[in-house]
Amino acid sequence: MKKITLTTFFMFFVLGSIFAQQEKGITGYNNWLNSWTEFKPNQVDYGEATQILSGDITEDITLTKRNIYLLLGDVFVTNSSTLTIEPGTVIIGDFKTKGSLTISRGSKIIAEGTQTDPIVFTSSRSDKKQGDWGGLFILGDAPLNTFGKVSSLNYGLNPSSTESISYGGDDVYSDSGTLKYVRVEFAGKKTKEFGNFNGITLAGVGLKTTIYNVMVSYCQGNSFNVLGGEVVLDKAVSFRSSRNDYEFNYGTQTNIVNSLAIRSPYISSADGSRCMSINSYDIKEDADTSKKETFVNAENLTLVNVSNDLKGDIQVGLVQEAIFIGPDVSFNIHKSVISGFKPAIIFDARIPINNENLEKIKVTRSYFNNCKGNIFRKGYTNNDDLESWYGSRIFDNVYSKGPDTETFIDYGNSKLPDFRLRINKIIASNDYFDDDDD
Repeated sequence: MKKITLTTFFMFFVLGSIFAQQEKGITGYNNWLNSWTEFKPNQVDYGEATQILSGDITEDITLTKRNIYLLLGDVFVTNSSTLTIEPGTVIIGDFKTKGSLTISRGSKIIAEGTQTDPIVFTSSRSDKKQGDWGGLFILGDAPLNTFGKVSSLNYGLNPSSTESISYGGDDVYSDSGTLKYVRVEFAGKKTKEFGNFNGITLAGVGLKTTIYNVMVSYCQGNSFNVLGGEVVLDKAVSFRSSRNDYEFNYGTQTNIVNSLAIRSPYISSADGSRCMSINSYDIKEDADTSKKETFVNAENLTLVNVSNDLKGDIQVGLVQEAIFIGPDVSFNIHKSVISGFKPAIIFDARIPINNENLEKIKVTRSYFNNCKGNIFRKGYTNNDDLESWYGSRIFDNVYSKGPDTETFIDYGNSKLPDFRLRINKIIASNDYFDDDDD
């Protein structure tokens, strides 16, 4: 009987180990990055374009897998039309005209790829680079916190009508369509007057819009730029963005879950970039204080800075914070992993450290690894008050200095990496940094 009991216990232990998943950072019994993502997109030959998209699309249209489509200049889906894209379809942004695609307010995009047959937006060049083409704009009529109900994109787009670049309204449940198993590569063109485009801009997008399993890689602007609206981002992957991986502004109410940002200090822009930048406005006087301030609720994120020499890169100034929190915002981050930054989180200097603001900014049950400092206020070298507050047992945060090769399941796999935490590898290991160093 004893033998049977021990055998049964062993089987339960093995099965439990097989099916266990780490609660912090991105989760899943399997590596959900497999099949649909691409970490070496410049090595993929997508073929030559067979169809051209240009100007305004004013009626329902379906893009099929058997064709490869070229975005020639600024393309707009207008007139309450729906753009449907079949699984496996490739859409190429023209390099010469810096092609872009805008789904105007009231119209929809239905881009539903599959895990084995994703939809790809990429560059027209054989030797692809960041900023080769524009990017994808999805506009809805969900609320903003600016004066008036409606705003306009300011990126130098050339629509036939300003209505094509307007966004915002009263409909919290606005439906701009679906992005599912979609990749956006080498977007973020640079303009002299308007700065960089972004990989995907979600402006005034509402709750009925679905963003699920979407990867933005090698973008010269922000990977995901969220302006107002009420948005859910699920399995949103940003890989080697030049600027911010996720930027939130204009009173957005965003839930971002089970998502991954992988940064490189050798690609980040010289004027600074982060995994997350959270603001309520660009200029305070332009914000309507009677409306909601920006709120971002983040759960099970993994934010990683991949470096060949992390300590050296920090010393020469190539690494900065993972998360920047501006004034007049609310932000929760829960059960997440932040690895390899200086520091992990920075508060804007305009945020007073008081009970009201500490209640609005919550960091709970998260794992800080290999960070040169954890939570600071910009311009202040002494962070004892914040360390004491967020280091309290009530928040259940964990601090570690283990190498990424031991922290993640398959950190070094350049083709199919696995950035889930290793089970039971939460405990601090070697002293990677001397925290007393200046």
